[in-house]
Amino acid sequence: MKKTAQQLIDEANAIVDQITPTDANALLGKDGVLFVDLRDIRELWREGTIPGAMSAPRGMLEFWVDPECKYHRKAFDDAEKLVLFCASAWRSALATRALQEMGMDNVCHLEGGFTAWKNAGNEIAPVKNPYLEKAK
Repeated sequence: MKKTAQQLIDEANAIVDQITPTDANALLGKDGVLFVDLRDIRELWREGTIPGAMSAPRGMLEFWVDPECKYHRKAFDDAEKLVLFCASAWRSALATRALQEMGMDNVCHLEGGFTAWKNAGNEIAPVKNPYLEKAK
């Protein structure tokens, strides 16, 4: 192995923008700011998410952002600023770097991820599991 996952994360963090949970909380609800939750849907069901965040599975992000791709999502066109986050800021560091390499300069990620958001006492929105809802 030429590089470890941690080396890739460290390299990404050296060149991408990060914002603290406090700064991210100040952006919450502002026009043009889109919070993007990269975590697996099961993580959202279990822990909730940042209010108003769009769920974009990490494996689909580049496809959803690319306006020339058949999987493109319009929500990315309308955003003036993207704030990416995952659980611990590992996936979001790599994703932020990937989007910057695609030419996006309006993207940053949440330092410490959703864990830091939660530990800072910020608001959490529940995400319902539709499979559990049907079982009731």
